Amino acid sequence: MLTDNCISHGFDIRVRYSDTDQMGVVYYGNYPRFFEIGRTEFLRSIGLPYATLEADGFQLPVLELHARYHKPARYDDLITVEATLDTEALGATFEIEYVIRRSADVLVTGSTKHAFVRAGDFQPVRPPHQFRQALETAALHKRQERS
Repeated sequence: MLTDNCISHGFDIRVRYSDTDQMGVVYYGNYPRFFEIGRTEFLRSIGLPYATLEADGFQLPVLELHARYHKPARYDDLITVEATLDTEALGATFEIEYVIRRSADVLVTGSTKHAFVRAGDFQPVRPPHQFRQALETAALHKRQERS
């Protein structure tokens, strides 16, 4: 659910032939990959590429994944993947919500739940300062754009 505390980022993907199945629609198992791309691009959009988090010794494993399929995407469709994070819901774990659209048609909605862990031993840790700071900066820019 979108609130004033939500930060979103969307980007377009052209459906490739290899994304489709024998029925000519995007194979359902490819949508989690689109979610991952959405998550990665979301982090890049707030100024914190995932590669930077990894270089600093953090990883973001997926704890849960949910997807609801509303309509199929087909070969050569231009789809938009939008990833949204509610900054007020940031704790030991957090959720990113996704909406995949073709123009105005909602094709897939879903979410992934994550926790930060240390890369070396996979032990849970609090969200790192650079992540919290990047979210605060993105939220500030969003508020300034609305003003």
